[in-house]
Amino acid sequence: MTLQVELVSPERVAYSGEAKMVIARTTTGDIAFLDGHVPFIGVLQTWPVRVLHEDGNEDVIAVHQGFVEVSAHDAETPTRVTILSDVCELADTIDVERAKRAKDRAVHMLAAQPDDEDAKAALARAEVRLEVAGVPKSGNSHP
Repeated sequence: MTLQVELVSPERVAYSGEAKMVIARTTTGDIAFLDGHVPFIGVLQTWPVRVLHEDGNEDVIAVHQGFVEVSAHDAETPTRVTILSDVCELADTIDVERAKRAKDRAVHMLAAQPDDEDAKAALARAEVRLEVAGVPKSGNSHP
């Protein structure tokens, strides 16, 4: 049996489908969900969520914080993974040039004020967008 997966933002359902595995990063570390996973609720970091399919393909979705919930299955219902986030973006919806500009702005802001939490968050969002869009990392990347 496969997982039923939904990634939902306030604007729309960004992804809905079946998967073999879902990998996400919570505030306590990376976690992978397979069919039969125990019920779970976690807080997500800004990080790409990977949805792996039975055929070996995967969808990578930029998720900018949020929550993940796993509902246990029974004999008739597959395990459900639901991700709720203010922003969920598939690669083909990401404006790469805008993400590059946002990254540059955040890097400049951090050069002036290294402890600026808003700039750190902006940099993380921009880097996740660029990673999901397939843009190679540059030397200015955030650890």
